[in-house]
Amino acid sequence: MTTVGYGDYSPATIGGRMIALVLYILGIGLIGVVIGKVLDRLGKFRKDREEGNIVYREKGHYIIIGWSHKAKAAIKEMQETKKDVEIVIVDDLEKAPMLTENIHYIRGNVSGGDVLEKANIKEAEAVLIFADERVQDKQLADGRTLLVATAVEAAAPHVHSIVEVMEEAHLKNFEHIQVDEFIISHETISSLFVRSAFRKGISSVYNQLLRRSFGDDLYHIPRQSHWNTYRDAFNELLENGATLIADHTNLSVNRMLDNRLPEDAELYVICDSVTYERIQRKYIGNRH
Repeated sequence: MTTVGYGDYSPATIGGRMIALVLYILGIGLIGVVIGKVLDRLGKFRKDREEGNIVYREKGHYIIIGWSHKAKAAIKEMQETKKDVEIVIVDDLEKAPMLTENIHYIRGNVSGGDVLEKANIKEAEAVLIFADERVQDKQLADGRTLLVATAVEAAAPHVHSIVEVMEEAHLKNFEHIQVDEFIISHETISSLFVRSAFRKGISSVYNQLLRRSFGDDLYHIPRQSHWNTYRDAFNELLENGATLIADHTNLSVNRMLDNRLPEDAELYVICDSVTYERIQRKYIGNRH
């Protein structure tokens, strides 16, 4: 029907040739229509992805609301941390600021509500809300962030939310919503500048902890059943080249080494990536 062949067989009679002619015309026409439809669908899908007219249906993804240079850097850091991480960018830009197989874009106003549904926020792992760089007034920028955070918490209060706030004084405006974590943008940068001025080289320590690709880093280590106290965990991890520094947000582990290690402990260590991978393999092997 597509006239593909060597030509060693062909109709011999007039009737056969007439049937073959009809088959060739209809066959080529049909294949052309199918190919055209497929190309149209692919073109429309690509156009919809670029313009943010999609609905994301997967689970366990990360939603980034508000495109900025900091959001771009965050995506790079997320990809270095987890190669196959799924990210959905939400903004009102005409075209996607970034697109890959694992990075998607949805266009719209977050306060409308339907945009968050398109991003499948209820099945997301976390939501990162960045301040609008286009707004110069810090109070207005944090006011917009407050509206976005309110919409996010209303749509999915159980999803972990991290919000960038320009000034610490504005945190009191967020008290009525259950935001999980805040990043104080300007104060954090200013504090780093001052600490570097008084203690030269300290910024390198911060950079190591903040950047996955540079130096030692902060890693989560699952609690092991044979650890009864913080000392048990501290000594064993130290022998493997990692320093235990925190349980959840508690940084006083070194002052409570003889305390019993709770079942829900969330332990964090400082080490390099090679050491972390070796520790992970060791503990995974012990479980099996």
